[in-house]
Amino acid sequence: MPYLLIKHEVADFDHWKTMYDKHKSARDHADLHELHLFQNTYNHNEVIVLFEAKSEGKVLEFMESKDLEQAMKGAGVLGTPEMRILREVS
Repeated sequence: MPYLLIKHEVADFDHWKTMYDKHKSARDHADLHELHLFQNTYNHNEVIVLFEAKSEGKVLEFMESKDLEQAMKGAGVLGTPEMRILREVS
């Protein structure tokens, strides 16, 4: 099962969180299930989110979508977010 890890810095965490919550339907459409939402202890505007995904294809589609790009811009994401598709190994 694939996972999606997103790390980015935002201008204002509270604004970002509000916009993130409003974008949930897009994550649902991509079959992404939020496992963890982290906020850096020393830089509250650094955010890391880990999602479980059902399909790598849907993850790639989500990552490359204009909708995500617009949502991140509107949420105040600074710079280029780090996005990684991960697989669990045993």
